[in-house]
Amino acid sequence: MPTKIVVDCSTGISTEVELTAEEIAQMEADAAAAEADRVAREAEAAAKAAAKAAAEAKLAAIGLTPEEIAAITK
Repeated sequence: MPTKIVVDCSTGISTEVELTAEEIAQMEADAAAAEADRVAREAEAAAKAAAKAAAEAKLAAIGLTPEEIAAITK
């Protein structure tokens, strides 16, 4: 069972306490939300990279040189 450390600041005594069912559920929900956020950020970055590559390909298709494309896309 997961535990947490509780420190009594007035005495300096640390105690290891098992998490409650609610705390465990919250910890799991927080982990799931963090994973969903990570996946969303990765998908957004991949979409942005794909859009940039498509734009660069279109610029190359109309005859721009790699140097001209680099100057535009910076």
